[in-house]
Amino acid sequence: MKLLTLSVLSTSLLLASPLVKQANEAGLKAIPSDEDQLMKLIDNPNNPITDKKVELGKKLFFDPRLSKSNIISCNTCHNLATGGIDGVSAAVGHNWAANPHHLNSPTVYNAVFFTSQFWDGRDPDLEKQAQGPIQAHPEMAATKEHVVNTVTSMPEYVSEFKAAYGDKVEITFEKVTDTIATFERVLVTPSRYDEYLNGDENAMSASEKEGLKTFIDMGCVSCHDGVALGGNMNTFEITGKYIHGDIGDFKGNKEGLVKVPTLRNIAETAPYFHNGAIWSLKDAIVEMGRIQLGADISDKDAASIEAFFGALTGTKPDISYPQLPARTATTPKPDMN
Repeated sequence: MKLLTLSVLSTSLLLASPLVKQANEAGLKAIPSDEDQLMKLIDNPNNPITDKKVELGKKLFFDPRLSKSNIISCNTCHNLATGGIDGVSAAVGHNWAANPHHLNSPTVYNAVFFTSQFWDGRDPDLEKQAQGPIQAHPEMAATKEHVVNTVTSMPEYVSEFKAAYGDKVEITFEKVTDTIATFERVLVTPSRYDEYLNGDENAMSASEKEGLKTFIDMGCVSCHDGVALGGNMNTFEITGKYIHGDIGDFKGNKEGLVKVPTLRNIAETAPYFHNGAIWSLKDAIVEMGRIQLGADISDKDAASIEAFFGALTGTKPDISYPQLPARTATTPKPDMN
């Protein structure tokens, strides 16, 4: 069966259109349509995906009681109903304060494909990333002890952890965040773009294909490549200064590198850039051309690229809002300080 699969794949590559070949040569990769191949990309051998862990991770992702205030959940800033973002320029956290660095919340959808997490790329995977916002005072403002005490205070959560990890499981802060990350790993959104790269010539419209070619020819793939069309670290302001660089104090990591945002579902994730200062997708395209490529992108080319971006809007997983365990007498109470 594996030999047959490889044979079919080789044949499909030979029959691929010139544009698909150009996309492949430019480093663009589709989300695999084969479930086994996809699992190889999204699974973590040190934290394997299972149905029980995903379901438990979903509850924890939506549970605001993990925060100090009992108001903010992971879904607050990464709203799965609105493209995995909060839709505001700077993330709003504990005590309704905006992010002190004026940083925008990136989408959680397809984050499993990122090689770096956070705008400064300080963490390599979702497991490590999930620990940060819960403890950060401008976000959920919780301590490790608060999270563990909250989860272990509810018998239903304890039972679900045992079902997911075994009766001898120790419910630690890291185990909680690993479980949240397991849920986030399955938030993958295959699109018509993927269908096109995977061999369906009719999956994209003529204008979208033209936009894909413009996107490649303009050099956008120098940063936005791979499965995520981003998610890696790169130099920012290569050929010009960002027009809204004075908003917030973020300057990248110690080498001045900034994580490249994914372009998947980009039509749903405004506002754009690390400080969320640009709301128009066309304006974002033109600004990126100016400061990253040294190119004066015309209205026609910007419209063409924007048309291609429409094919990147993917099919979201069907997620029902979970019913969370009832708090008990020992569940930590809200603290707004």
